[in-house]
Amino acid sequence: MGAGLYGANKCFRHVTERVSTDGCGAEDLVVFHHQTSFTRLFAHLTCSVLSGAGDDFLSMAECQYIIKHQLEALRAEDETHVPGYSQAKLYPGKSIIRRLQSKGILVQMFPLHDKEELKRLSFSWYRTVRLSLQPLDAIRRYFGEGQALYFGFLEYFTIALLPMAVLGVPYYLFDWENYDKYVLFAVFNLVWCTVLLEVWKRYSATLAYCWGTLSRKKAFEEPRPGFHGVLGLNPVTGRKEPVFPSVSRQLRIYLVSLPFVLLCLYLSLYVMMIYFQLEGWALSVYDEDPTLWTEVLTYIPSIVYAVVIEAVNLLYRYAAEFLTEWENHRRESSYQNHLVLKVLVFNFFNCFASLFYIAFVMQDMLLLRQSLATLLITSQVLNQLMEAFLPYWLQRRRNKKMIRKVLRRRAIEEKELPLAEQVRLEADMNTYLGTFDDYLELFLLFGYVSLFSCIYPLAAVLVVLNNITEVYSDAFKMCKLFKRPFADPAGSIGVWQLAFETISVIAVVTNCALIGMSPQVKAYFPESATQLILWTVAVEHLLLGFKFILAFLIPDVPKHIRVKLAQIEFESLEALKKKVNHLLVVFKNGDCVSFWT
Repeated sequence: MGAGLYGANKCFRHVTERVSTDGCGAEDLVVFHHQTSFTRLFAHLTCSVLSGAGDDFLSMAECQYIIKHQLEALRAEDETHVPGYSQAKLYPGKSIIRRLQSKGILVQMFPLHDKEELKRLSFSWYRTVRLSLQPLDAIRRYFGEGQALYFGFLEYFTIALLPMAVLGVPYYLFDWENYDKYVLFAVFNLVWCTVLLEVWKRYSATLAYCWGTLSRKKAFEEPRPGFHGVLGLNPVTGRKEPVFPSVSRQLRIYLVSLPFVLLCLYLSLYVMMIYFQLEGWALSVYDEDPTLWTEVLTYIPSIVYAVVIEAVNLLYRYAAEFLTEWENHRRESSYQNHLVLKVLVFNFFNCFASLFYIAFVMQDMLLLRQSLATLLITSQVLNQLMEAFLPYWLQRRRNKKMIRKVLRRRAIEEKELPLAEQVRLEADMNTYLGTFDDYLELFLLFGYVSLFSCIYPLAAVLVVLNNITEVYSDAFKMCKLFKRPFADPAGSIGVWQLAFETISVIAVVTNCALIGMSPQVKAYFPESATQLILWTVAVEHLLLGFKFILAFLIPDVPKHIRVKLAQIEFESLEALKKKVNHLLVVFKNGDCVSFWT
């Protein structure tokens, strides 16, 4: 044990020395900091004055992100093995941290929770039920901008759903066959989808500006930790980093990943057809003997299919992560984009294909309403079980030794735990895997509401209730069940914004088609189905045009923030002009002369 600690300490000192030679981490990452109505960009000149700026100049989340980035950027160059571990060989261009983790030398790497800060955040966040907004600034300071933006979007999405929920309750109480009422609900749904996303972009831009991450997208992206290849020279930065041929990556994507995704879509379609066979069998049993038990039987296929959908989505997620990692993307943004694309395409098809088939092939609105309600409710219940109750139950049943430690920690709640004890306690906690699954869940819920809520208006009410519980359960998980994650600086929700906008466009087509299929609309075209289709397509194109015009007219960034950003740029240029530059001229004979301008 002692030799292992000595070797680990020796290795960590070697890593620390490598990190210290990389300069100021904040400058390398192009960190922006918001200070009293303006945003500063860190540079080497500001690194020397940070010591006098106070301990709260950088938030804890920003400090942790800088340290993590510097550690993950370490690549093997001339070293042949890890110091103190001759069996752990190093290869040029490979990540040192990844190598330490694969060999079991570095078991875990995570920031510790701050007891006092976490206690204050918990009381203002989830421990007391109150009709107020979430403390997004406190969440950002403790967990980082990425997590804060997720909770901000969850809160905004929930509030934006309230008009839909209020309108949905009376619509739900009316006769289902009275489709003319749902035509108006569908039109409102179309406008709501567009306004929701456009206003969110403005709100997220405001948050990102206040947090100093709005301009971070201009920063140059370093290679991601999992990227590997032959050590070469980056022509942009002049630094040594792994080089991997783009052709090899494209071959992996189009010859392996794409066929795999298509195969999974085919298997999902096959499972869907099995579900329809079971649904038909259950309905036939009910028609022969309409009793309470046979009526309950008609819901069983939908419930089983919803469970299968969640299980298949989980299995596919692991496969998509493996394939995307194997594709070896250089940038983290490229990796995330390809992973999100794989997962979204499959999840959208797997969750909504049956609803589209029922709506536009079978044209059975009663079955569509039943299937939508069953899928929505079942998925919400399963997500709550998997995301909150199951991790809490597993955490409580780790082992008796862990429970004794937790009880001892609670017994000395007011005392400071020794550092080694706190590390051991938090090392046994679950690892937070990021906001990917959380955004994916919101994406699917948004799809249920925007695509088919005119048929099942109560969907918005169910999603509001789910989101309220989601806020408290996610906050509880972040503070009590998970290790403290490293911060993820972000200026927006990234590729998820495009995903939500895509589904809103699909919602226009879907709702127009549902309107065209209503008996009241068909009554206006009793003799020509072709004329009905043409009118439906024309209205759909007009609504799409209106949607894009509305998106164009609503600026993504509020005017006052655009003015402030322009002021920052102007002040920076003026400061550069007034700055006194010390120029040093060196002649061929070795003499030099300096002068001021």
